[in-house]
Amino acid sequence: MCGLLGYLGKGDARGVIREGLSFLEYRGYDSCGCLLVDGKKFLLHRRIGKGRIGEITDVLPRKSSHPVCAIGHTRWATHGENTVANAHPHRDCSGSVAVVHNGIIENHEELRRWLSQRGHRFRSGTDTEVIPHLIEEFSGSYQPEEAVRRALARLEGSFAVAIVFRGRCLMIVARKGSPLVVGVRGAEKFVASDPQALSRRVQQLLFLDDGEMAVLREDSLSLVNFITAEPVRRKFVKPSAGGVHGGKCGFDHFMLREIHQQPEVLARTITEALSTDAVRKAVEKFPAAGRVTILGCGTSWHAGLVGEYLIEGMAGIAVEVEYASEFRYKNPSLTRKDLVVAISQSGETADTLAAVREVKRAGGRVLAVCNVPGSSLARESDVSLFTHAGPEIGVASTKAFTTQLALLSLLALELARMRKVLPEERFRRSLKKLEVVPDIVQRFLSAPDETAALAARFFAGAHALFLGRGIQFPVALEGALKLKEVSYIHAEGYPAAEMKHGPLALIDRNMPVVGIVPRDATYGKVLGNLSEVRSRGGRILALSDGGDGELGRLADRVLLLPHVDERYMPIVSVVPLQLLAYRCAVLRGCDVDKPRNLAKSVTVE
Repeated sequence: MCGLLGYLGKGDARGVIREGLSFLEYRGYDSCGCLLVDGKKFLLHRRIGKGRIGEITDVLPRKSSHPVCAIGHTRWATHGENTVANAHPHRDCSGSVAVVHNGIIENHEELRRWLSQRGHRFRSGTDTEVIPHLIEEFSGSYQPEEAVRRALARLEGSFAVAIVFRGRCLMIVARKGSPLVVGVRGAEKFVASDPQALSRRVQQLLFLDDGEMAVLREDSLSLVNFITAEPVRRKFVKPSAGGVHGGKCGFDHFMLREIHQQPEVLARTITEALSTDAVRKAVEKFPAAGRVTILGCGTSWHAGLVGEYLIEGMAGIAVEVEYASEFRYKNPSLTRKDLVVAISQSGETADTLAAVREVKRAGGRVLAVCNVPGSSLARESDVSLFTHAGPEIGVASTKAFTTQLALLSLLALELARMRKVLPEERFRRSLKKLEVVPDIVQRFLSAPDETAALAARFFAGAHALFLGRGIQFPVALEGALKLKEVSYIHAEGYPAAEMKHGPLALIDRNMPVVGIVPRDATYGKVLGNLSEVRSRGGRILALSDGGDGELGRLADRVLLLPHVDERYMPIVSVVPLQLLAYRCAVLRGCDVDKPRNLAKSVTVE
């Protein structure tokens, strides 16, 4: 989940690394570091803690009369504590090789023992440090490219690496399981974990596939398979538009800005999908779909649960929603008729990619719902639908979730039309109801924010429960997750009816309960469930698009939602829960955009 960068050229190495690492902090912010190869010297600067990128990059030049190599890294710790010694880049014994790495080397302990027996001295507790020492071990007999290739062949696990050498204008980068992209502009070469970190700087991009190694010099760039040593040929592509996040734009945090961006990105996602007929074209590739399996992790899994209600309810197709991290161990039975939908904001979620590869090996076909064109998921799937949410910098996902719901709504509609269970006239009416949802979300966000007052009741507590039924149950899960992620309040989401099967034992006057109670078919049932909570002293915050007197008597506070078609209500009802989590986190003094222990793009299993 770490972020890495590389630069080779005569240009603004400081600006490239500083700007890129600032963007990549969403991938980890336990520590950061950079290193410059300038002639015979290594200039290395590493720091732990947040907000230090400007300081560490001061060692880099703004311009050089000769080509230089620079690498940078922002770390999410997996192996080894958060110390300066464990911060990247890492070097070999002689100080001739330096490496930055994203991923996990699963056989690092075995390699460390073998290298230690051969006289290598380790300075850190990371798995990464075995890489420069392995390269050093092979450098006595081979040139750098071959030494790196042989070292990479010994590594088990996942990795993206950028490697530089003292006294050489040479950078070697490689990937296996972790994302990596190379960019060029004239003679300058760029490397990053995320193409959006380079979008302002480069003219062309080259996405590495698993098992590939790129050798970068001032006047050349070559690609090779590091397992077979065979050359690889691939075309460059142009960077996608909208890669720069544009800052906070007057908002206190990225999370708050991204919550308020939802009307715009929802409208863009729906408009782009309809204007290109993307969803219909995708569905036509699966004409005989008799079963749908949805894969995702975290918030994307919650989106998949909403998708289950939508597809089963509209199209009458059986749907299973699976944690991608568990799916690959189930030995699933798949056929060519099955539609597998994989959801990932980044398109680089390691567990989701591993599950997709299992599907492909079993002969299944995959439709990706993703926010990043050119990502591994988009490239490895049979067809992709893009959310057009733009860069999401806050670690807690907000606009990615609602745009995923918009695409899943369109997918459900198209599947229903294809199966002829939704006549054309009803299809068009349903579509129009979805098209107005961005304006309805905007209306809610433009009204006075009641969640600030509600957060004052929540933020001092240690626990909370979120209840919903039907299509609102996944929203309860997502609301609880948001509160956990950014405010560190323990929260759980439940189907409201399940309270009496155990969780009701937790209810007392100190346990706040959020009930999501739209006026749909489950309204009366949820009122009954909330009555059980009330009779045991629970404090209730209800979200509804038109509560009656009974709801007002049960709840301590009712937050009114604008009315939309019940199938699309999750896009609306989740927004106040996002704001509630945000307000609680601010009141508790939490780092909203960078919650402890978390990173945005989960690229390790």
